[in-house]
Amino acid sequence: MTGGPVRCEEQELRSLFLFEKLDSDQLARLCRDGRVYRFDPGTVYREGDPAACLFVLLEGTVVLSRRVGGQEVDVNRTSARGVYAGAFQAYLGDQVPQVYNNSMRITEPSRFFVLPADTFAEIMREWFPMAVHLLEGLFFGTKNTQEAIGQRERLLALGSLTAGLTHELNNPAAAAARAASALRERVAGMHRGLGEIAADPHQRAGLEQLTDLRASAADSISQPPALTPLQAADHEDAVVDWLDEHDIDDGWQLAPAFVQAGLGTDWLDRIARALPADVLGPAVHWLNCTVETELLMNEIEDATGRVSALVNAAKQYAQLDRAPHRRADVHELLDSTLVMLAQKIGPRIRVVKDYDRTLPPIPCYPGELNQVWTNLIDNAVSALHGSDADGTLTVRTARDGDRVLVEIGDTGPGIPPEIRDRVFDPFFTTKPVGEGTGLGLDISWRIVVNRHGGDLRVESVPGDTRFQVRLPLTATNPDTPQEQQS
Repeated sequence: MTGGPVRCEEQELRSLFLFEKLDSDQLARLCRDGRVYRFDPGTVYREGDPAACLFVLLEGTVVLSRRVGGQEVDVNRTSARGVYAGAFQAYLGDQVPQVYNNSMRITEPSRFFVLPADTFAEIMREWFPMAVHLLEGLFFGTKNTQEAIGQRERLLALGSLTAGLTHELNNPAAAAARAASALRERVAGMHRGLGEIAADPHQRAGLEQLTDLRASAADSISQPPALTPLQAADHEDAVVDWLDEHDIDDGWQLAPAFVQAGLGTDWLDRIARALPADVLGPAVHWLNCTVETELLMNEIEDATGRVSALVNAAKQYAQLDRAPHRRADVHELLDSTLVMLAQKIGPRIRVVKDYDRTLPPIPCYPGELNQVWTNLIDNAVSALHGSDADGTLTVRTARDGDRVLVEIGDTGPGIPPEIRDRVFDPFFTTKPVGEGTGLGLDISWRIVVNRHGGDLRVESVPGDTRFQVRLPLTATNPDTPQEQQS
């Protein structure tokens, strides 16, 4: 600031668009309570400081900036007379925090009319009571609407994810239940068969060989071969023929389990060579029960493993028991989101992961980034489901200078050029009524740009739409509050 304040001239104020409709008494009060200040280049006030004054530019150049991810980002630069900044929300009083919601600096010697915030609030309520009521209604109505629809957006996403996760969990849980029920029957049959063999003195001598044969098959059962349906059918026919040749009943029932376990006629020949002919039939039936028991236990292990993997993915997605701001592997976040959205993606869509695994963990709010991935992937899936042909969803990561690039691409119809610039606007949506709120991309933009100091943009032509998120590799301040709504 250069020198002390000087009294303003009413005529100069009247020449400003902000005050041109005021009468002489009103202008006189402004000049009585306000003053004109001349400032040297530099910072006038900083974002977050108590909002003490309203500043109206008389001459000079002003730059407004906001804090994004610990960095100052210029949002407006102007030399237009009459532009104002500072405590312009003072008329709301203690209904909102009265702090500067941006920073202001000047780049050349400049003059301002400066009015105390209390005076501005007082004259607004006295001179424009109806306007103040309208502005209050507009301010809080818009704020409440955004909060309500934002909450609905999150609830819709949560409902969709919950439905998909429930379906994904139900499949392995049902498989495990079926396998456990069948396992009970097989164990009972195995005990009966073993009891029959042990009760016959002539067959009892083969128990040790049976135990050895069962143990020798364990490796094959734990790692069964991958057979095509045609190969499996051929192997089953060969096993059935072998069983028929050795007068063993129900060969068509026994063969599938042996083939599934990778046990063929060579293994059956070993059994025939090791056991007397009168023991062979009961022994093969008993061995079949033990093989089915192992296969069922493998199925239960696989099913419970899938349940565990889904639960871990859900925990990773929700970031339970994790610090809100930490270094995280972006690939883990993307994978957990894909698992959560697997049911919605469906079998028609081919998912391609093109990951740069050399990328280091990045400092971020993982739970909030998962919300971004959910919104972008959900939009891509909606675009693909809306087309007739099967499509491809591509999730790509790469290093882009000092930033990490995460790209969500789809082969859908694309975004028309005339609406491409509007996709990040609040409440703008191309989805049918009831399927979208128009806040998904707006929320994503705020999380990426305001919360992480990153960048979110879109490139689109028919058959190739890509939403690109760039996030800094260097640490940002985890305590930086989210940008206030103005």
